[in-house]
Amino acid sequence: MTLALGVKYNDGMATGYLYDPVYLQHAQTDHVEGPERLTAINDALDETGMRDRLVALTPEPISSERLSRVHHTRHIERVRAVAERGGGGLMGLGDETYVAPRSYEAACLAAGAVVSGVEAVLRGEVKNAFALVRPPGHHAFADHGEGFCLFNNVALAAATARAEFNLERVLIVDFDVHHGNGTNAIFYRDPGVLFFSTHQWGIYPGTGYWDEVGVGAGVGYSVNVPMLPGWGDEAMRCVFDDLLVPIARRFQPQLLLVSAGYDPSWTDRLGSMLVTTPGFFNLTRTLTQLADELCDGRLGMTLEGGYGLAGLAYGVVASFAALLGDGAVADPVGPPRYAEKPFDEQYLKQLRALHGLPPA
Repeated sequence: MTLALGVKYNDGMATGYLYDPVYLQHAQTDHVEGPERLTAINDALDETGMRDRLVALTPEPISSERLSRVHHTRHIERVRAVAERGGGGLMGLGDETYVAPRSYEAACLAAGAVVSGVEAVLRGEVKNAFALVRPPGHHAFADHGEGFCLFNNVALAAATARAEFNLERVLIVDFDVHHGNGTNAIFYRDPGVLFFSTHQWGIYPGTGYWDEVGVGAGVGYSVNVPMLPGWGDEAMRCVFDDLLVPIARRFQPQLLLVSAGYDPSWTDRLGSMLVTTPGFFNLTRTLTQLADELCDGRLGMTLEGGYGLAGLAYGVVASFAALLGDGAVADPVGPPRYAEKPFDEQYLKQLRALHGLPPA
């Protein structure tokens, strides 16, 4: 079922998803961030019957005005120019952040999909929405792209929500295995956006240390939680329950946005964390419960990383199950081959103290 913006469906209680085949045209041979990622997700949505429970929202390309709220004109024109000349590395030969002939179109529609989903949520047309997009976005800075990202999809959605819906406080939660350095930088001085990131320490991009908490008026509005290799479901649960939840309650967001990376999966090629399919279900359920408690359920998700195809695909299905309010989820992927490493409770105490929370 396709839902046009401006049309109510099921009293706003539906879960929307956004997708367009042009995302598959953003491709480079043998690159880890390839169209097979979305193909695997689409196959899992059909195999499990999940797609039949969702409302298909139609993404619209982001406008130049909206794109310029976050990105410098020179960066936008660079992406366009590289695509028009047939593609290549964004910043030159050998750059792992590639541009294909249709990548500018795909990137504009990816950013537009996240914005379209958030618009539908804020207008009460759906309760929540998940944009299944490529290229990803959370490593894109205002003036350049990196880490496979061209435009910062979640930052553009936050900027649109604040400018056009008069929101004062937006919470962005990023559970990708890599630190969302672009998003963090864009809002590092901004008290109107609280950025909360869990990410594996010691891998790309090497940022997001625990004491990176913002500067100026933004001090306290960046919460970075480096995680160790081998940590999995229990570590993530502890961080979400005992750090994210009280910080979110203190902040009182009017909208919750999620950079959803499934590379913390134990199946992933680029990370060494051990999150399972039920783990992603539980993370997303915590986020939906927070949104229900704090901002009338208004929650928008966008796809970031995830390079183990089974962990990615069924992790996304699990997140949709949580968005829909299911009580549990099946796990076709199975448990990790290795036991989780114990989570350091003292570390959590130090983080709570750093962010002005009392002992748990």
